[in-house]
Amino acid sequence: MEWSYWKVILKYGHVGQRKEVSVARYLTMPTESLLLDVMVAAQHMPGVKARGILSARRITQEDYLVGSREEAENFYLQKLKAFHKITS
Repeated sequence: MEWSYWKVILKYGHVGQRKEVSVARYLTMPTESLLLDVMVAAQHMPGVKARGILSARRITQEDYLVGSREEAENFYLQKLKAFHKITS
C-alpha cells in the first residue's frame, strides 16, 4: 500500500476558559484519501475542538519526517498523549 502525507493544523482545547492552542499534526493516509478523509480523521483525534481544523495540506515524505520529529518534541502533545494513556 502506498501512502500520502498530510500536515494538519488543529485547535486543541482544555488550556483555560475560552482558550486554545494550535498544533501542527502530521498524518499518513492511504494514497487514494481525499482532503475530506483527512479532515474527518483529524476531527476525531483526542482533544481537538469542535470545528478545530485550521488548515490541511498534502506534503512530501521528507516534510512528513521532519514534521513528525518536531511533533514528538511538542510539550503539549506529550502531555495530551500521557493523559490519554492514563485514562485508557
